[in-house]
Amino acid sequence: MKMTKYIPNFLTLLNLLSGLTALIFVFKENWLLVGLFVSMGIFFDFFDGLAARSFKVSSALGLQLDSLADMVTSGVVPGFVMSFLIAKSLHISFIDDFNFDPKHLVALFGLIITLASAYRLAKFNIDTRQTGSFIGLPTPANTLFIISLPLILYNQDYAVLKHLLNNPSILILISLISAYLLNAEIPLFSLKFKNFTWQHNWPKYILIILSLILLPLLGYLSIPVIIILYLLISLYSNFKNA
Repeated sequence: MKMTKYIPNFLTLLNLLSGLTALIFVFKENWLLVGLFVSMGIFFDFFDGLAARSFKVSSALGLQLDSLADMVTSGVVPGFVMSFLIAKSLHISFIDDFNFDPKHLVALFGLIITLASAYRLAKFNIDTRQTGSFIGLPTPANTLFIISLPLILYNQDYAVLKHLLNNPSILILISLISAYLLNAEIPLFSLKFKNFTWQHNWPKYILIILSLILLPLLGYLSIPVIIILYLLISLYSNFKNA
């Protein structure tokens, strides 16, 4: 029996474990560790598919397990992160004194990200168009955007951004945009390489180069900027190829 066939699913379970651990730290409001464990989960999510293709052991079980793990790491976690942020902006605790008063109901609005992520992941499993690219924003990219918000808010000194991220209306608007982009009929390129030519991969190379420049310059702020650039480069690529 080849042990290699178990490696992709083991990596997927590590993704799930990372997401569950990140969720614990969401409740502790330790945003640095949330970011660390979500990033680990996304790392495992990338390499479980790579391992399945490399060892030629892709399976229906692996596909379903991958979606279940992503639902936690890239669905439940960002929804709770946003709900905690909305609650903070309303000067309430999302967990300790939760009840069904208007403010707590507003804070629950962040979970629309979780609902939209579940819908996207279910669609992805039956959508034959998304083998070499994506339709709508991938859940890991959306999650990186959402978890970067508390990191920017509490660890970087951008007065305007701090003001915006302490505004519940802005956070609700971000939640709505997030839910829309997850399920929008917008073609977006994948970072998978079939070859390394500039002609076929220029959007990927541009994004990678810009990311390497922005990360040391902007710190946590670079994360949402890179996600926005990913969307813009994809839209430009679609327009150019139309």
